[in-house]
Amino acid sequence: MNYHTSVFTIGNLAKSSGVTTPTIRFYEEIGLIPKARRSQSGQRYYEDEDVSRVTFIKQCRDFGFSIDQIRVLLELSVSSERNCIETRDIAQGHLDEVRQKMEELRKLEARLETFVKRCDEACAGGPGDECIIFKDLAGQPTRSCCG
Repeated sequence: MNYHTSVFTIGNLAKSSGVTTPTIRFYEEIGLIPKARRSQSGQRYYEDEDVSRVTFIKQCRDFGFSIDQIRVLLELSVSSERNCIETRDIAQGHLDEVRQKMEELRKLEARLETFVKRCDEACAGGPGDECIIFKDLAGQPTRSCCG
């Protein structure tokens, strides 16, 4: 059987995997992808497996996995000796972090909504330096609008 491997320049690899060329150089520098092979003229070239690897890394980054988590996931993705439960545990840990951040964002949303509502009720249209939002952020006591 004759297998044909495509050859990609760094620009083609970037386009094929949806990242920028500086990102590819960075991934090489930190060891997420192997150093590129070079032509006789010194131009970097990559193969199909590099496209798959960079695409995998990009997907992991899109999901918010850290570089260290991606290193482990890359190791697991080529290991027949390690159990996929390790992969599941990494994903579960990351899911727990995402849920925690979402809860923090919901609390932030509620506070901001309160700021906007209080401003609409108390001072909207008044002088900027008297906006109740500044007083709330500074933890200053506020007086009612009529007293």
